[in-house]
Amino acid sequence: MNKSDRPSSIFHLPSSICVYDYENKLYINLTNRCSNACTFCIRSKQDGLNGHTLWLQREPTASEVIAALEKRNYKSSPEIVFCGYGEPACRAAEIVEIGGFLKRNGVPTRLNTNGQGNLINGRDITSELAAAVDTVSISLNNSTAERYQAVCRSRFGLAAYQGVLDFTRLCVPKFKRTVMTVVSLIGETEIEECRKICEGIGAEFRVRGYDSYT
Repeated sequence: MNKSDRPSSIFHLPSSICVYDYENKLYINLTNRCSNACTFCIRSKQDGLNGHTLWLQREPTASEVIAALEKRNYKSSPEIVFCGYGEPACRAAEIVEIGGFLKRNGVPTRLNTNGQGNLINGRDITSELAAAVDTVSISLNNSTAERYQAVCRSRFGLAAYQGVLDFTRLCVPKFKRTVMTVVSLIGETEIEECRKICEGIGAEFRVRGYDSYT
């Protein structure tokens, strides 16, 4: 993990936790890397949640994640979510391998993402992800590129917002469910603008609380 991936205001203890529980579900923590530095991100305020330190000392292999799942009675989880202290799409190949394992074992899966996976990987990864994951939940958060960049501070600059919309359009016909989310703190007017954008794309829409992790 690069020092640049860490908010400077928090001291991080190294962790090897790649599978953790939250609200009666199992979550997979693949990376600390992220293309965004969102102003509201939980990792700028704390090292983890639910008693788990989630800043990784190193990124786990797919085999290590699968082994950790097998130790946690993963088949009893109502859903397993790719969501940790970074952007999971930074490790698309591992999502596909782990998601394929879970699909073969009949376990529902979800990917929580900032929607910049195609920009991060330099190609369209949506078909590969959809073959291994049931639901994709994409953070929209604002109705214009300028507002999005002001809050999410993507390394892709203003191009990030269009990348999120393009990614979502590709996901809608491929995944069982495609959901776009916003945080409630953006206000009712902005929420309604985002709702219109989401409906135009054909994805489901959800407003999550500021203190909601997922």
